[in-house]
Order: sequence, then C-alpha cells, then structure tokens
Amino acid sequence: MSPYSVLALAAVALSSLAVATAPRSVLAFLAFQGALLFVYLARIPTWLRVGLLGVALLLLMPLIGAFNGYYLEVATQVGIFAALALGLNIVVGLAGLLDLGYVAFFAVGAYTWAIFGSPHANVIFGGGFPLAGAWFFAFLFVGLFVAAVAGILLGLPVLRLHGDYLAIVTLGFGEVIRVLANNLDKPINLTNGPKGITPISRPPAPLGLPYGEYFYFLVLLIVVLVVLVNRRLENSHIGRAWEAIREDELAARAMGVPLVRMKLLAFACGASFAGVMGVLFSAKQVFINPESFTFLESIGVLAMVILGGMGSIPGAVLGATVVTVLNLQVLKGLSLWLNELKNAGVTVLGYSLADLPTQFEPAKYERMIFGIILVLMMIFRPQGILPARRRQRELAHLER
Repeated sequence: MSPYSVLALAAVALSSLAVATAPRSVLAFLAFQGALLFVYLARIPTWLRVGLLGVALLLLMPLIGAFNGYYLEVATQVGIFAALALGLNIVVGLAGLLDLGYVAFFAVGAYTWAIFGSPHANVIFGGGFPLAGAWFFAFLFVGLFVAAVAGILLGLPVLRLHGDYLAIVTLGFGEVIRVLANNLDKPINLTNGPKGITPISRPPAPLGLPYGEYFYFLVLLIVVLVVLVNRRLENSHIGRAWEAIREDELAARAMGVPLVRMKLLAFACGASFAGVMGVLFSAKQVFINPESFTFLESIGVLAMVILGGMGSIPGAVLGATVVTVLNLQVLKGLSLWLNELKNAGVTVLGYSLADLPTQFEPAKYERMIFGIILVLMMIFRPQGILPARRRQRELAHLER
C-alpha cells in the first residue's frame, strides 16, 4: 500500500475519532472535512478513493450526526447548496451567462410543493389538501419542470444581452419573483405573502428513520445524480457548445452552434436543479417565506461557483462546502468565542473587552470577514480552489 493510501486511511480514521470524542468542536469537524478533501485529491487507487468517500458519507457522517445533530444539519445544507452551485455552474461556468437571480428558480420549486403540500391550498382550491407526503417524490419532477419553464421564460428576453446588461436583467427577475411571493396574498391568496406557508408535508421516512438522517440521504442521492448529469453534459456536444458560446459567441455562431437553443437549454438545465432542491428545501424546513429567497442568497451561490472554480464540477461542490461551513460554523463559532471573551471581561493590551461598544459586537462583522476572505481569494487564486483545466490554462496564459 502506498504512503498516500496509508495517509488517507489515517486521516479519515483520526478525524472521525476526533469528532466522536469532541462532538461540539468546530475544529474537529473541519478536520473531518479536510480529510475528505485529502482523500479526493490524493494519488490513491480509484477503488480506495471511492470506498473511503462512500464509508465517510454513508456511514461515518450519519454516526457523527447521532453525536451532534448540528453536524448533520450542516452536511445537509452543504448538499443543498452544492446542488444549487452545480446548477449555476452550468449557466455561469460552462455557458458564460452571468445570472444574479438564480435563487428565483429555487423559490419557484419551493413554493410549488409548499402550496400543494400544505393546508394553504384549501384557501385557493376549496378543499382536499394538503397532499399526502408520498406526493413529494412526484413533485420533485414537477418542481424540475416548473423551474425549467421559468428558466426558459427568463432566457427568452435576454438572448441578445451580454455581461453587465444580462446580470441586471437576471437580478431583476430574481427580485420580481421575491416581490411576487411577498404580495400574492391578494386578491387571491397564492403565497400567503410575508407570513409564509406552514406546515408543509414531509415525505414518509422508511423504517422510522429520523428525519435528520432521512433528508441527509435524500440530499446526498440528489447531489450524486446532479454530479452525474453535469459530467455527462460537460463531456457531450451540448457542453462543448456551451463552452464555445462562453469563449466567443461570434465564432460559435460561425461554426454552426445554435445560440438560441443552447442558451435556453443552459438556463433550463441550471434552473431545473434549483427547482428540485427548492421542493426538498420546503419539505425539510416545513415553513418558507419570501425572506428565504433574497438577492444575497443568489450572490452566495455565485460566490460558491467562483470560489470553487468556474466550470469545475468538483470546484462547485468544494466551493459550496467552504462557503456554507464558513457561514454556519467558522464565522459563527468565532463570533461566539469573541462574545465569551467579552462577557468574561478579558483584557487585551490593557483594554477590557467588556467595555467595547455595541457597534463592535463580533456578530455584526461576520459578513465583512467573509467579504475579506473572498477578496483575498480573488487576489491570490483567481482561478478558484479546484479550477477547470481550461480555466487554469487561460489564466496562466494571461499572466505571461
């Protein structure tokens, strides 16, 4: 067995033990995630890589969640955003179409199931609702179709737009969807306005499996399917057409690439993934309202794609992991730690932290720290953490 194989086995085993013995330690959970990244990148046999990742995700992660359900919640959120990032990666990374309203498709899918899977549908249709939880699986496909249609409707008016103009129109589309969700409580109450919709039916869990583990496995299955679809699209003539459009539309048209059809297909494919995850998100949360689908959510998903590496499938997954863990664990944990120091009256350089004014509370600066991290990342590694090979070659050529 090679040294890398031994290191991979040791990393997974030791990080899993660390999380099991310190279930509330953020550093231990980060070590576990770092071990998975090492397994993916290490020069080890494919069977060992697949086996270790499979054991870690299918067995160890649920066991870790049994010690601390928050870890499983973070892993589920990572999976949801990974699928969203993979969908946006098609539009931005492969086709080169800047979309700042991507969360609108997420909202379309979420409201599709939320309306029909809750008693709120009785207000609209008069009775017979909510639908049984088993309908959730059918609505995964309904959400996919409805979001894909919404993607086509967005794509039609922006086919001739590029760059900043395209970004502004897609931003407007995202805000239109959010404002509609906020105001469609009259004259017909479709979305219940800012009050949101609850309770939303959940799918039946087999064999009494806890819903935390159940949704984790559902998200994991959907992410695997999305990765497989992305891989097939990337290596197909459709993926090559998208890349040609991204590089030079005029040259792509001259080579016979049907721009209208390919752009609409990119919007539809990217939106369909968001629609599926929206259905799952609404069932998992049991409650949704328009504040779950703000412009900042679109920016967050776009940051995941850029941070991981535009056009890169593993980069999108890693970007979603890094951004989600930063926001949910690292920055939150840092804020809590600094607040503990402040409450304890710790003195730094002769100044008591207890005397800090409320304007300097650590929780208020989480977004600023996140922004600084993104700026530094773009300065020192603009191609992303795991860039696509083509993108890496392009930036290397520009630096010469």
